[in-house]
Amino acid sequence: MLEYNLPRYLPSAEELPDSDETPVDNELQELIPGLLKAILLILWAERMDWLFGIDMGIYYHPDKPPIVPDGFLSLGVERFYDEELRPSYVLWDENVVPIFVLEVVSQNYRKEYTTKLDEYEALGVLYYVIYSSRRRRKPHLEVHKLVNGKYELQEGNPVWLPEIGLGIGCERGNYCGVTREWMYWYDEQGQRYLTPAEQVKQETLRAQQETLRAQQEALRAEVAEKRVQQLAKQLKALGIDPDNLA
Repeated sequence: MLEYNLPRYLPSAEELPDSDETPVDNELQELIPGLLKAILLILWAERMDWLFGIDMGIYYHPDKPPIVPDGFLSLGVERFYDEELRPSYVLWDENVVPIFVLEVVSQNYRKEYTTKLDEYEALGVLYYVIYSSRRRRKPHLEVHKLVNGKYELQEGNPVWLPEIGLGIGCERGNYCGVTREWMYWYDEQGQRYLTPAEQVKQETLRAQQETLRAQQEALRAEVAEKRVQQLAKQLKALGIDPDNLA
């Protein structure tokens, strides 16, 4: 945790603005972190020790404006406080620095590779992830890991994040009816986890296959029963009682 030099009076999340009132300038800044959160809601449905914030202010000092990443993940925090949920993420209340922060680069450059990188580095965020589908000569995905107080660029796609127990990467797929490159979570073998729609489709297909197998079993049983009845008739025609066969 950071060594804070804070005033004696510290406001709560309810007393602080819950947004910097800066609108997103691209739908992807909502959809990409939204997809990552939706997948986590399936993977970690039973866990109550994590929070994935989207466009939520992270307060590190009561007299300074919050840092507002497109998405961030914190582990070891309460998933829900109450039914009103969190208006913002206040470090002196949570006592946990986010372990993962995501910035989606839009057409309007917002200093993701300079100022924000320095801010997250100073904050102590372990993984700072930048995604830009507009890059042509460099990878669309950059994963920076904090090593000895400085960010080091990690290689690969996906990149395994052992402290989180997930990998992060990007590939083409379909989400919300849009086929393009999306960001996903991956397992340690590099297999990506399904989106909610893919999960439903897979479960529907599995249910249909189970129904088909059951119908096939019932049909086989019916055919077998008819064969037994036919054989019994043939035996009776020969004067043999099929019920008293030795």
